[in-house]
Amino acid sequence: MSQEDTSKKEKKAAMKKLRAARKKWIVKASVRVKVQKKALKAIKGHLEKGAATVPKVAGVTKMPADEVLWYMAALKKYGQIVEAEKDGGYFRYALSEDTTQEAS
Repeated sequence: MSQEDTSKKEKKAAMKKLRAARKKWIVKASVRVKVQKKALKAIKGHLEKGAATVPKVAGVTKMPADEVLWYMAALKKYGQIVEAEKDGGYFRYALSEDTTQEAS
C-alpha cells in the first residue's frame, strides 16, 4: 500500500469521526433550516395574495408577530419584499416584482 492510499484512508477516518462528533449539531441545523423554509414559504404564500401587515400575516400563518417581523425584515433586506402603502400604524408589505417574476 502506498503512502498516498494510507493518507486518504486516514483523512476518510478523520472525517467520519468528525461527522460523528458533530452529529447532534448537524441535526439541529438541518431541523432549523426546515423550520425557516416552512415559515418563509407561509409568509410568501400569503403575500402572493396581496400586500399585508405584519400582524395580519402573523394571524394567518399562526406564527408569533415578532417572528414574522424578523423574517419580513430579512426578506426586505434581501429585496424579496417591499413596503407598500401604510395601513393605520403599520406598513403593508408586498412581494417585490423580481420575486413575482421568478414565481411565474
